[in-house]
Amino acid sequence: MTYAETIQYLFDRLPVFQHIGSAAYKPGLENTIRLMDKLNNPQKSFRSIHVAGTNGKGSVSHFLAAILQEAGYKVGLYTSPHLVDFGERIKINGEMINQPYVVDFVEKHMELFDEIEPSFFEATMSMAFNYFADCKVDVAVIEVGLGGRLDSTNIIQPELSVITNISFDHMGFLGETLEKIAYEKAGIIKSCTPVIIGESLPETRTVFEAKAKLENATIYYAEKYLKIKFKEYSEGKMIVETSDNKLVKVGLNGIYQLKNVATTLTAVKQLQTLNFNISEENLSNGIENVVEITGLQGRWQELKKQPLIIADTGHNVAGIKYVVEQLKTQKFSRLRIIFGMVNDKDVSTILTLLPIEADYYFTQANIIRALPAEELMGKAKLYNLVGNAFLSVEKAIESALFDSSIDDLIFIGGSNFVVGEALEFFRNNNK
Repeated sequence: MTYAETIQYLFDRLPVFQHIGSAAYKPGLENTIRLMDKLNNPQKSFRSIHVAGTNGKGSVSHFLAAILQEAGYKVGLYTSPHLVDFGERIKINGEMINQPYVVDFVEKHMELFDEIEPSFFEATMSMAFNYFADCKVDVAVIEVGLGGRLDSTNIIQPELSVITNISFDHMGFLGETLEKIAYEKAGIIKSCTPVIIGESLPETRTVFEAKAKLENATIYYAEKYLKIKFKEYSEGKMIVETSDNKLVKVGLNGIYQLKNVATTLTAVKQLQTLNFNISEENLSNGIENVVEITGLQGRWQELKKQPLIIADTGHNVAGIKYVVEQLKTQKFSRLRIIFGMVNDKDVSTILTLLPIEADYYFTQANIIRALPAEELMGKAKLYNLVGNAFLSVEKAIESALFDSSIDDLIFIGGSNFVVGEALEFFRNNNK
């Protein structure tokens, strides 16, 4: 098979949660344990850091990977979903997985996949861990897929666990209350393994502390350890000040990154006590150059300057709140929002958060889970959000560009998949 055929096989043969939703969700670790046993448990051959949370886990994972790489470690990074290329999920030192490796791994293990019938996520995770072991990484940063307790990645025994925050998302799987969601996320807390909590609430703190006590694990709250304050933007970077009076250049823009930076700094402090040799220079270089080092995309990413086009993958209530706050800090003549969602999110609540004073281009990504653009437009009208519906992200972008003056701001978001298709559009068209 070619690489393209192999990726298509994975999508066609294995249930993909990102594309079809709950039908692909396989809670529990039985499949994963069987799969990894057959592969001789490659995850046991490298040190790891486990990162969970409702929002920010991708950013924190990339910050940590960049810092560790700057410190001279060979770093594996496993994240999901990908935005444009499957290889974004599995990286070593910022380089996507070797395409022949993907083909060889799938061809070699087709019978195993037929026997165990893993989900797409379980299969790709097994590939990632096998790849990291074969390439002899020093450490791997592993992002949880969904939840924590029953997530496939929860077979690892990490050096450090990180939980960025808890808010409402995937309630059908994780529970309808913050306490229930926190219980699922807290499932990554392991015996005698320190855990960093990026942001806590009274409802979640008691859950974390109960689990940590049960596991004899020490909790470090980032919000108690360090406060981060925004200073300014300079040369495309965000300058922040820490509560111990240090200025830090951050390579990811967006005020919502302040808590992610605090979480990262707290995690690095703990890694240093775990015999990771990380200098202040490694730390500052990793945070400043995270995009260049890891190839991270979709976090308040500037796609064009005139008109200014920004894309962001925030897609749940908490994520959209951050996006809207960030939009309030921007200067523009007219705000145009290209927006699409998947059908299992809290659509109504999210629509109540969006600014009324904007022109909307409602759209849908090319996946089964996408909420139809016409339906999204109809729901949005109930909240005085006015615009037109477009059956593809490409058509929505072309229309917004046609309508815009150079002083306008075009924001693209609402879904990882909308952002991914937008990134591919601009990569192919260079507009």
